[in-house]
Amino acid sequence: MLTALVVVFVLAYAAIAFEHPIKINKSASALVGAGLLWTIYAVNTGDAHLVGEHLSESLISTAQIVFFLMGAMAIVEVVDAHNGFEVITSRIKTTQLSSLMWLVGFVTFFLSAILDNLTTTIVMVSLMKKLLDKREDRLFFAGIIIIAANAGGAWSPIGDVTTTMLWIGGQITALEIIKGLFLPSLVNLLVPLLVTSFLLKGQVVVPPVATVSDQFSHVTTAFERNLMFFLGLGILVAVPAFKTWTHLPPFMGVLFGLGILWLVGDLVHRQKDDEDKAHLSLTHALTRIDMPSIVFFVGILLSVATLEHTHILSNLAAWLDQAIGRQDVIVMIIGVVSAIVDNVPLVAASMGMYSLAQYPTDSFLWEFLAYCAGTGGSILIIGSAAGVAAMGLERIDFVWYVKKISGLALIGYFSGALFYIAEYALRH
Repeated sequence: MLTALVVVFVLAYAAIAFEHPIKINKSASALVGAGLLWTIYAVNTGDAHLVGEHLSESLISTAQIVFFLMGAMAIVEVVDAHNGFEVITSRIKTTQLSSLMWLVGFVTFFLSAILDNLTTTIVMVSLMKKLLDKREDRLFFAGIIIIAANAGGAWSPIGDVTTTMLWIGGQITALEIIKGLFLPSLVNLLVPLLVTSFLLKGQVVVPPVATVSDQFSHVTTAFERNLMFFLGLGILVAVPAFKTWTHLPPFMGVLFGLGILWLVGDLVHRQKDDEDKAHLSLTHALTRIDMPSIVFFVGILLSVATLEHTHILSNLAAWLDQAIGRQDVIVMIIGVVSAIVDNVPLVAASMGMYSLAQYPTDSFLWEFLAYCAGTGGSILIIGSAAGVAAMGLERIDFVWYVKKISGLALIGYFSGALFYIAEYALRH
């Protein structure tokens, strides 16, 4: 059974990776893969109750991420419909692509630590559509946004789901993870930015040209633009605080905020004709969400869940521990593997493999795991929630990302990792 599961997963992954050459949508490959993996697991296990429990458990965790993604996407679409991003774009005066890259990289890095890497990626990629006309430029910026968002999320206890898992589990504390990982995460971003500043030297920003239809169909007042921008951003920023205060999962905070935004929007536009306010409504925003990407997200998460429930991932971690022995090398390998499979089950497997009695809170293992699992996903576009979101928003080709961005992400990943090892040795 285990061999069959690994073979099916590898084939499904290959189909996703080569979506364009084989002309099969990645969402179809992910769903077929998930269906086959769960079928093999159910038939070979023979315990319908156990498989049902495992599927329900996986569905709950998947649904939380999907609802969060849908809510965040809808909020961004409403802000966009009101031309809310003009609040930022009107203040960006740089005409050089390299200068804009540095600005976008740092904004994404710090915003990701406050919001989270997924929400930040959605906001920043959407913003690039307002700043850049050339698709090739937007794709390159989306790649840097993924690296910056994952780097920014790694050093904050609320910036990345794996760091949050370690924080809630007691493996790390908020202050120590910020002190320990801020500089390595910054190095992870600075190295790719330095390389790209040379690649983009001399290139100018080509802003998109507003069409006549855009000018007439998106007429909003300054009050409406500012209200929707700051309310939308405020809702997203408040989600971590909502989670800390109520202990409810983040998707509940996003859906609550979405309801508030919907209510305010209806009140603000209640005097307008139905035709005038149609494109400004949240109902319209929901139709603009990229559903194929959300379906792909469901498929890939459910596929990885079978590897978790059949202990393939935990067995792999145990084998690495036995075969290699060195903690730093093992954790770096886990980080690279997180570019291929979801980092959540990898970190969950690691948390189950190593006890707090053996490796106490804020030890080298847990801090380095937070860095590697958080930033390693940038190496491949499907290695992180941020990458998957960007892939859907800009329809980024897997192979294009490997050619243009993976190398940058890889040198940033190892630069930050080596910096952390050196920093830890000096601090201890």
